[in-house]
Amino acid sequence: MRVWFLSAGLALMCMAQNAAAGTVLIVGDSISAAFGLDTRQGWVSLLEQRLKAEGFDDKVVNASISGDTSAGGQARLPALLAAHKPDLVILELGGNDGLRGQPPTQLQQNLAAMIDSARASGAKVLLLGMQLPPNYGRRYTEAFSRVYSTLAEEKKVPLVPFFLKDIGGVPAMMQADGLHPSVAAQDKLLENVWPTLKPLL
Repeated sequence: MRVWFLSAGLALMCMAQNAAAGTVLIVGDSISAAFGLDTRQGWVSLLEQRLKAEGFDDKVVNASISGDTSAGGQARLPALLAAHKPDLVILELGGNDGLRGQPPTQLQQNLAAMIDSARASGAKVLLLGMQLPPNYGRRYTEAFSRVYSTLAEEKKVPLVPFFLKDIGGVPAMMQADGLHPSVAAQDKLLENVWPTLKPLL
C-alpha cells in the first residue's frame, strides 16, 4: 500500500508539472533566427538551455525569419497562434522596418495588432525594443525608438527597452557585416531578456 501511495504521488507530481508547462513563441527576425551562426549557438537555443537548467518545462518555438518585418510578422502570427497555442509571445521585430526607412507609425500599428492578437488568444506578450544607428538621422531614430516605449505604456506590456544593449556598435559583439550579433553576443542577448522574461513564465 505504501508503494502504491508513493507511485500515485509521483504520478500526480508529474501531471502537475506537465500541466504547468507552457509554450513560448518567439516571432522575430535574423537576430533571433541566429543569422550567420549555427542555430544551436543562438540566444534562443541558450534560452532553452536556461529554462531546463532552472527547472522550467516550457517549450520554445522559434518562428523567427531573417529579413522579416513587422508586417510579415503580423501576417504570420494568426497561423502561429492557432498552431502552437502559446502562453507567452515574444515579439522581436522592427529592425528591418527601420533599416528600410519605413514609417514608425506603420511599425507601431503592426506591433499593436500583434499584441492584440496574441492577447486575444490568451497569451502574455513580451516586447523587445530596438534602436537604430545615428546615421539614420536623429528625428527618425528617436521616432523609431519611441514606438516601443509608447506601445509598452499604452498596451501595458513588459518591455526590454533595447534588445541589443551593450552589443550594437561594439565590434567584438558584431559579425563582419556590422548588423548581426556574433557568437560572443548571444549570452548577452539572453541576459538582456531574461530578467524581464522570467517573471512571465
